[in-house]
Amino acid sequence: MNQPKDAIALLTADHEEARALFSKYEELGERAWVSKKKLATEVCQALTVHAQIEEEIFYPALRTQGKPFQDLLDEAQVEHAGAKALIAQIEAMAPQDDLYDAKVKVLGEQIDHHATEEEDEMFPKCRKTTLDLVALGEQLLARKLALMASL
Repeated sequence: MNQPKDAIALLTADHEEARALFSKYEELGERAWVSKKKLATEVCQALTVHAQIEEEIFYPALRTQGKPFQDLLDEAQVEHAGAKALIAQIEAMAPQDDLYDAKVKVLGEQIDHHATEEEDEMFPKCRKTTLDLVALGEQLLARKLALMASL
């Protein structure tokens, strides 16, 4: 498995994976309940791990870089809280339940918005810092693999 070389590449690859999973979900038929549950579970787990590594490792590292990141990180944290609430609802539901598809769709839209903001605003600023993005990427990857193994 060819792993991204730095923190930003790793997080961007996660964003692309999530977008691809949501896209696959959209292509499923109305009554493809087993496939919907499987894909929704996969995307919820991936997003939970992604949010956790950002909150434990990436965001605290960026907070050390001062004022330019504070508002972006505060907003990202609020977006994570909203996503976690939807993830919990989706995980507690069955695909044939009312609003299941709507909740997955809204989660996908929120994640796309969040990822785009990180990619367009946060990551370019991050590249201009003195952070060792390769070392940070190694920490993120190690934690991600540990969390995925515990699922």
